[in-house]
Amino acid sequence: MADPSSYRPKPGQIPDSPGVYKFRDEHGRVIYVGKAKSLRQRLSSYFQDLTNLHQRTATMVTTAASVEWTVVSTEVEALQLEYSWIKEFDPRFNVKYRDDKSYPSLAVTMQEEFPRVQVMRGPKRKGVRYFGPYAHAWAIRETVDLLLRVFPVRTCSAGVFKRSAQIGRPCLLGYIGKCSAPCVGRISAADHRELAEEFCDFMAGHTGSHLRRLEQGMKDAAAAMEYEQAARLRDDIEALRRAMEKNAVVLADATDADLIAVAEDELEAAVQIFHVRGGRVRGQRGWVTDKVEAVDTAGLVEHALQQLYGDESGDAEDSGGSGGVPKEVLVPALPDPVEPLAQWLAQRRGSHVGLRVPQRGDKKELMATVQRNAQHALALHKTKRASDLTTRSRALEEITVALDLDTAPLRIECYDISHLQGDDVVASMVVFEDGLARKSEYRRFQIKSFAGQDDVRAMHEVISRRFRRYLQEKQRTSEWEEQDGDPGDDGNAGGNGGLVAGPDGESAGGSDDEPIGGPIDPETGRPRKFAYPPQLVVVDGGQPQVAAATRALEELGIDDVAVCGLAKRLEEVWLPGQDDPVILPRTSEGLYLLQRVRDEAHRFAITYQRSKRSKSMKAGALDAVPGLGETRKQALLKHFGSLKRLRAATVEEICQVPGVGRRTAETVAAALAAAAPAAPAVNTATGEIIEQDDGMPPGAVPSDHRGKST
Repeated sequence: MADPSSYRPKPGQIPDSPGVYKFRDEHGRVIYVGKAKSLRQRLSSYFQDLTNLHQRTATMVTTAASVEWTVVSTEVEALQLEYSWIKEFDPRFNVKYRDDKSYPSLAVTMQEEFPRVQVMRGPKRKGVRYFGPYAHAWAIRETVDLLLRVFPVRTCSAGVFKRSAQIGRPCLLGYIGKCSAPCVGRISAADHRELAEEFCDFMAGHTGSHLRRLEQGMKDAAAAMEYEQAARLRDDIEALRRAMEKNAVVLADATDADLIAVAEDELEAAVQIFHVRGGRVRGQRGWVTDKVEAVDTAGLVEHALQQLYGDESGDAEDSGGSGGVPKEVLVPALPDPVEPLAQWLAQRRGSHVGLRVPQRGDKKELMATVQRNAQHALALHKTKRASDLTTRSRALEEITVALDLDTAPLRIECYDISHLQGDDVVASMVVFEDGLARKSEYRRFQIKSFAGQDDVRAMHEVISRRFRRYLQEKQRTSEWEEQDGDPGDDGNAGGNGGLVAGPDGESAGGSDDEPIGGPIDPETGRPRKFAYPPQLVVVDGGQPQVAAATRALEELGIDDVAVCGLAKRLEEVWLPGQDDPVILPRTSEGLYLLQRVRDEAHRFAITYQRSKRSKSMKAGALDAVPGLGETRKQALLKHFGSLKRLRAATVEEICQVPGVGRRTAETVAAALAAAAPAAPAVNTATGEIIEQDDGMPPGAVPSDHRGKST
């Protein structure tokens, strides 16, 4: 626990200007980002008697080891920079909204030559128009099914589209009139795009013009005695009206607005958003957050607006749906001051945005409905054990007491070994921070120095490799700081020349076989792998595995990282040098957290081991080909996609693979033909296969290091 006075800036160093500031811990990681109208007043408020600070604020300033700041011209710039840094660094003491579920949206891929209507989840893509999000995917499909009668836009995947174009026949929707079949040329690309734009206009709320056009067409067809055409248009009108009825009118004046409500207690807050377009509720979504900083309702609203509209720029392509910044945003409380936030929203939209609290009428009544949804979401979230901040805090406290640790293990790393009867030995490293999985920092290892079922030796190697990298990166950082100077010595705003720290941006499951670097890359500003040490290392196993991990740390001279093992059979916690395990009650939240960490490490290791096993089995039939190395094996499999296709290929087709000559191609073809599997024996009476080769060695059973079937 650091003393805030040890890194408090000297009097006169902090400017009395708008800006953004960052608190870093002892490892250089950004743990909090904030903005201020006056940096001097805001930062000075942190360096006072700890008893006068909010409990979470006091925890933050005692966890931090340094503070730095950047001066900007206006509060709007401060708001933009704060949002950018929060997204980049993911500070653990900032408000973090997370979706309580994954919401689907109706998407129209306008960037394609033939736009496609589909259900889509995840981050927004450029050139795609979105409508929603909806509570259920089936609600989107019902709406689309009704509208395809009037707007027969393509809904098939790229593979189906390509296949239909090749064979010259449309899919079923093309035959029944729910697709205009651009795949076979029934409609041109320009006409199909116009059809997609009409579909988007209708979804955006511009329904009157389409209904009037269809009604006029129906009357004209009836007057011309084309009764079949008139009947079809009548049915189209009815289909559009049924689709409109699915979204009830809530605001009579065709308002485009987003309504945001917040329900909170001392520890958590739930946010609900209703997207209203054309007076109708077009979408709904919700977030839940742990209040890890002292923030009021207005502050929660500000953070919610940043997350909701932070990625929008200008008049977004999808602004006709529920995405983009609408003309009006209704909130339960206004931040003080409100002008910078209103200007920021106006910049995102490209025109004025009304940001206000509804006082009367239909909008106030609808806000009450949104508020009830937020309260229900908070109550539901409270029942989820793993996401309860109080439960996680109790679990960390129980682990601290049971293992006799100096501080709570805010970062826990767990390691597991997996192999198939001694082959393809791999290991996994999973990371939990504040009791939650941090998948961006998961790592996996290949054990190449030996083969066999020596799990203790494998554990020693993995721990040694992980912490050797940590020490090398720490040394490199020290050398860099000695060359460039201490970032905080000159008193300049953020005087680190762009050196920043943040969460690892690499995908889960990165390998450790890459060049050594410091924990922070001066060129990219991103942290490198293994940059931050844990407070607790958990190994999957008992005394032998714990002893191996402890020995590896001692050999590297690391004495400030605790080690324990969790044995599977009786869920016993083993400590280094102890003859007897620590027994935690079965109802212990601490034991529950250790079990989740261990099970996640086991899952991650097994997944990696299975992927390696699958690759080795695919290339196994090529092992008997003389003179064929690993590189050309993989090139052959990559070119043909599977061993079955390679076996069916001709010599001329095999010669087309880069690096494969005719003689080698002939050898490969002959070897695969000789090794072709025999057809399985079949019982002629029942039709059942009575003998089948699974491609594994005789008697082999996929298992982890405990012999458990996988």
